[in-house]
Amino acid sequence: MTSTPQYVTETGPDALADAARDHLWMHFTRHSTYEHGGHVPVIVKGEGAYVWDDQGRKYLDGLAGLFTVQMGHGRVELAEAAAAQAKELAFFPIWSYAHPQAIKLAERLAAEAPGDLNRVFFTSGGGEAVETAWKLAKQYYRLTGRPGKYKVISRNVAYHGTPQGALSITGIPAAKEAFEPLVPGTYKVPNTNFYRAPEHGDDEKAFGRWAADRIAEMIEMEGPDTVAAVFLEPVQNSGGCFPPPAGYLERVREICDEYDVLMVADETITAYGRIGDIFAMKRFGVQPDMITSAKGLTSGYAPLGAMIASERLFEPFKEGTNSFLHGYTFGGHPVSAAVAMANLDLFENEQIFQHVRENEGNFRATLDKLSDLPIVGDVRGAGYFYGIELVKDKATKETFNEDEAERLLRGFLSKALFDAGLYCRADDRGDPVIQLAPPLIIGQPEFDEIEGILRSVLTEAWSIL
Repeated sequence: MTSTPQYVTETGPDALADAARDHLWMHFTRHSTYEHGGHVPVIVKGEGAYVWDDQGRKYLDGLAGLFTVQMGHGRVELAEAAAAQAKELAFFPIWSYAHPQAIKLAERLAAEAPGDLNRVFFTSGGGEAVETAWKLAKQYYRLTGRPGKYKVISRNVAYHGTPQGALSITGIPAAKEAFEPLVPGTYKVPNTNFYRAPEHGDDEKAFGRWAADRIAEMIEMEGPDTVAAVFLEPVQNSGGCFPPPAGYLERVREICDEYDVLMVADETITAYGRIGDIFAMKRFGVQPDMITSAKGLTSGYAPLGAMIASERLFEPFKEGTNSFLHGYTFGGHPVSAAVAMANLDLFENEQIFQHVRENEGNFRATLDKLSDLPIVGDVRGAGYFYGIELVKDKATKETFNEDEAERLLRGFLSKALFDAGLYCRADDRGDPVIQLAPPLIIGQPEFDEIEGILRSVLTEAWSIL
């Protein structure tokens, strides 16, 4: 005789956490934390800029889920858009066919993208969009008579996703070691962390020129006939929000034009209002050849990514038997596309981009107050996207060693910030930082709440170092 399974809905107050521990393989998670009595945090509700756990505790979502929930939690309009579309057409692939929502969204994104970025290839997420962009670059050069151009240049500490190709482009050695060998042909150059500039530390514009010129140097070293693309985030996430120095992106564009190399802006995080415009490259005024995006496209209410390419990259596929033999089952999913359309409507109706531009200075000024703490070395970022670098010595910029960073970030800060009511990221991909990317709907009251919690917890962290 078989027994009837007992599911979590039929058991006690910790049942969800217990079931998560026993069955849910969480992403980027040290499961040993929970094997010996740790309680898995279970988030059960969201409204506006806040979420609640299964114990009834309330938290300010200082990371917008994962740089994603632009319009905040609990937006009925987005839920209703998903439900309405699911009732009409829940799923159909865009493999040689089309459906209205994918068509409308592609047209809308093409109209909003800078320059002639008119062709939209949908994916399920950002890593897939990066993978798509590299594959397109390779095939484009093969179809146009330059098959030797396949290599990619990206920046140190940059994160571009988990698929094998995207992970190869990623510049975080520790994230890659377990999965090697990866896809060959990727090379790394300096990022734009001016706080730790190895050259021109007293002149940001000169530093930006130096960093950009390292790309030209790498192209020359590898051979211009072998390099297909440069991948960069307009504001680099990993390492703690590195904005582009004045003139940097313009210089990268010049270099790519000089060597016939494609400039790919990975806007998985920075697009859809995070930096105060639909695309950060649009606000920065520089024209890439491709944009990869995801996350905020639907405010996280449904999974969707997009690679948007210039018209010239599509030209070879207009003729003969040429086909881009690449795709994803759920790319351009009807429900996700409908949610994205409703989300873009909310951006317009509530003037979200203007709201970010009007308030980004206040957000920065509020976080800058933390600079009086001995543990805070640098506050940097743009829009609603900031990193706070933590140091042992402000005067020398001395950072923490590996053991100290482990104790500080995972041993104390991550849990202490969450217990204090703030969900954000304490990270050591690069030097130790706290990252903030809240929903785009917040203003000064939430800025003050974030600063107050950070001040209290960072003060305590310094006292126990």
